[in-house]
Amino acid sequence: MSASGVHERYTEVVAEIGSRRVESDIDPTTDRISALMDLLSDPQRNYPTIHLTGTNGKSSTARMIDALMRERRLRVGRYTSPHLRTMRERIVIDGEPVSEETFVEVYEEIRPFVDMVDAAHETRLSFFEVLTGMAFTAFADAPVDVAVVEVGMGGNWDATNVVDADIAVVTPIAVDHTEYLPDTVEGIAEEKSGIIKPNSIAILAQQPLAAAETLMRHVSETGARVAREGLEFGVTHRDIAVGGQQVSFQGLRGSYEDVFLSLFGAHQAGNAAVALAAVEAFGAPVESEEPLESEVVTDALAEIASPGRLEVLRSSPTVLVDAAHNPAGMTAAVEGVQEAFTFTRLIGVVAIMADKDVEGILDPLEPVLSEIVVTRNSSPRSLGPEELADLARPIFGAERVRVADRLDDAIDEAVARADESGELGGAGVLITGSVVTAGDASHLVKGGDSA
Repeated sequence: MSASGVHERYTEVVAEIGSRRVESDIDPTTDRISALMDLLSDPQRNYPTIHLTGTNGKSSTARMIDALMRERRLRVGRYTSPHLRTMRERIVIDGEPVSEETFVEVYEEIRPFVDMVDAAHETRLSFFEVLTGMAFTAFADAPVDVAVVEVGMGGNWDATNVVDADIAVVTPIAVDHTEYLPDTVEGIAEEKSGIIKPNSIAILAQQPLAAAETLMRHVSETGARVAREGLEFGVTHRDIAVGGQQVSFQGLRGSYEDVFLSLFGAHQAGNAAVALAAVEAFGAPVESEEPLESEVVTDALAEIASPGRLEVLRSSPTVLVDAAHNPAGMTAAVEGVQEAFTFTRLIGVVAIMADKDVEGILDPLEPVLSEIVVTRNSSPRSLGPEELADLARPIFGAERVRVADRLDDAIDEAVARADESGELGGAGVLITGSVVTAGDASHLVKGGDSA
């Protein structure tokens, strides 16, 4: 097939997958994905897996684990969600999204079995379930040495939980997705603890007390081993550096001093500590005393990128984008901005999903934004600009709130207002509020593939 033919078929496949029940339409069961895996001869059992759940930091931590594993000369498959710009970002092999040709080939490989599962169940396989089947199949076909797999939502009934992971990682837990998950931290922790299986090693980020107690109870009940940030491993020192931060870590098997991490914020240093512990634990007992080679750690973390996480899209003025979409994530993003940048004037561009804790997301932004331009993103779930403005005015004051019907217009207005300030190097723009907002903004500012 010609390159144009491949691209045309790829576009059709993306549309076919996208026409299925979306990720936000949850039917909590693993019956359909288990049936698909059975028909495909369980490709997810052909390689060891590191499985990640949590509320914030999953994708960044997964990227760090991937980079560290590849520095150890392992072939890595990585499955994360949602995507920012192209569906292919979700299925990554050797550090790169699969090609359009591979994406189409894997879809065609599993499509007959998808049709069989659809016919046998009242509810068709969802968008996310089909992509999960594709990822597990692509990793088996490659083949990979290890898969790094991020849950879509929750843990127990997430489609990815058909794996029996060697390492189960739980990043920081907070209240989010309460329309699908419990509305308490301990309830969410109980749901997410479902990825921790007997004989696995649980790597736990620092957690609220209620979440920590719930997770540790599940660890005890399953007989898994455990390593906890702040006890068995963690960040021991951190300094701001140009383009990132200089961090020292205590790992499970040794210490790693003055490592340059090319990401901003204390939360990313914590994510890196969790990633290091997961890689140390992979294939070796927690009690092992042999550390990773220092070059593996320094080379992997010095070049790590996490698109949409305090990412600089352009300069003059500096335009940042962050995918924070819940209060805890926004608090971490704001702290990262305050620590790493010296803006004297920061204009916010914000679009938030209607089903989120909107006031909880806006509150952390108030102290750092000079003005806020509220708008909508490309999702039908996006809160309308006028409704968002009505919620923003009591927090920011009416004089600091501006409204734009379209995201591109909102970005243009924010950039113009930053430029007009005349504060050379001191004015910037922060685009945030949703993963979809971050993806839309990245496409608008940087251009490129968005299929």
